[in-house]
Amino acid sequence: MPPVPGACIVNEVKDVKLRRDNIVTALALFVIASTIPFAIADTIETGRVYLFSRQFIEELPQRFTGTGRMRFILQPVLAILLGMRGGLADARASNPPYLFGLLFHAGHRRELMQSGAAAVGTLLAMGIILDVVFQFILYRSVHPGAALVVGPILICLPYALSRALTNRMAGLLVKKHG
Repeated sequence: MPPVPGACIVNEVKDVKLRRDNIVTALALFVIASTIPFAIADTIETGRVYLFSRQFIEELPQRFTGTGRMRFILQPVLAILLGMRGGLADARASNPPYLFGLLFHAGHRRELMQSGAAAVGTLLAMGIILDVVFQFILYRSVHPGAALVVGPILICLPYALSRALTNRMAGLLVKKHG
C-alpha cells in the first residue's frame, strides 16, 4: 500500500509529549503571537517601531525598578547556575569551552546549540512571558519585539559566559591536580 500523504506528520505529532517545557514554550509563542497585532497597530499609529525608538531607551531604567526588578536578578542567576552545570558536563566530556566551541568548532556547533537550548529553553520562554506581563503592568501596553530582546539577553548571555568559564576553570583544575 502506498504511503499516505501527511502520515509522517501525524506520527510526529503523536510523539510530542505534554511536558512542562512544551507547555511553557507554547504559551510564550501564543503570548508573542497574540501581541503582534497590537504592535503593528502601534507602529502604524505612531510611525515608529518601539524597539528602535527613543521611548524604548527611555523606559529601560523603569524595567530595573518597581514591580519587575526581581527578575533582573533571578533570571541571570538561574542562567548562570545552568551554565555552570553545563560547563562542568563539558569539562567532564573534554568538550571545548562553550562559546569557543560555538564559534570555532563547526563539528560540535549543532550539539552545543541543542544542549544550550535544552538547558535554558524553559527559562528563556519564561523570560519572554515575564517581560510581556511586566510591560503590561508597567506601561499598559505590550511590545513583543522588546520581549524577544530583553528576555533572551537576561538569560543567554549569562548562560553562555558561565558555561564557558566553568568549563575552562574545571579544565584548569583537572590539569593542575590531575
